[in-house]
Amino acid sequence: MASTDYSQAAAPPAAVPPAGPVLAAGETSRTVRLPGLGLLVRSRTHSGARGRDGDLEPAMFVHGLGGSSQNWSALMASLADTVEGHALDLPGFGHSPPPDDGNYSVAAHARAVVRLLEAEDRGPVHLFGNSLGGAVAVKVAAARPDLVRTLTLVSPALPELPPQRSALPTALASVPGLPALYVRATRDWPPERRTEALLALCYGDPAVVGEAERGAAAAEYQRRIDLPYFWDVMVRSTRGIVNAYTLGGQHSLWRQAERVLAPTLLVYGVRDKLVSVRMARRASRAFRDSRLLTIPDSGHVAMMEHPYLVARAFRDLRDEIAARARAGAAGSTVSATTDMSAAASGS
Repeated sequence: MASTDYSQAAAPPAAVPPAGPVLAAGETSRTVRLPGLGLLVRSRTHSGARGRDGDLEPAMFVHGLGGSSQNWSALMASLADTVEGHALDLPGFGHSPPPDDGNYSVAAHARAVVRLLEAEDRGPVHLFGNSLGGAVAVKVAAARPDLVRTLTLVSPALPELPPQRSALPTALASVPGLPALYVRATRDWPPERRTEALLALCYGDPAVVGEAERGAAAAEYQRRIDLPYFWDVMVRSTRGIVNAYTLGGQHSLWRQAERVLAPTLLVYGVRDKLVSVRMARRASRAFRDSRLLTIPDSGHVAMMEHPYLVARAFRDLRDEIAARARAGAAGSTVSATTDMSAAASGS
């Protein structure tokens, strides 16, 4: 049994404050109730909407550690004419309350995604994942190929040992006692300072974030910190990633990657401080049907920094699949690894 697949006593589930999520123009939200689980889902869809090739196909977006469905708003807007977008808040993040079993392993997050897709009968979907959400998406695609049409991974949290130095503070959050020390050391920090530190860690160029966006991000950061379960969720989810990094055999995330059948788009930022771009080549070899986009000026959240580049690469992936289908090669198992970096650097 995978060592990350555990259930421990957690902080008691607490009601999410009544104020709903901040929605971008054209977005709606809903809460999906499942046994032991409540998931906030942000959607960008229009009744009767049609894309270039007919009815829009569904897409599911999975955020990273400390993130939320809001991280995907810019990309969903860019792809509004291409897919019917749905982004969830993982259990305990955003506006989703903690799960009843207190399980924040990568495997548990993957089960939450699968249960949501099954409950709403949305598969197969174009599945997107960033960071922790990338690791979650890999597990979903490997275990349930029937639910995944394509896979797009933005700086996925696949095992990198040793991690680059700038990622070590995040990993240390899993060490017992250290989070409490950090909380005490930063208790007087205003939300603006916390937000600046987060932007510096996640963005290749934090200057692209405007003042209004920074203010909104600071307000959201403060809302999350005020939740009674915030640090419990962060620590347990970080431990889940660290534990997943140590797994071997069939449970290794790299072995899971090798099992993925869906055509895969890999997106890496050259300035990423959390997932090194050096892992891009290994990932492109691990996934049997992959293409790679590296963005020179991007950090850890390319879908927020460069949504149009990511959207364009995804459209290219869909066009390639459509061309395969027209040529009668949709069932081919021939490996297709493509480097799309030149397109990004020329934009």
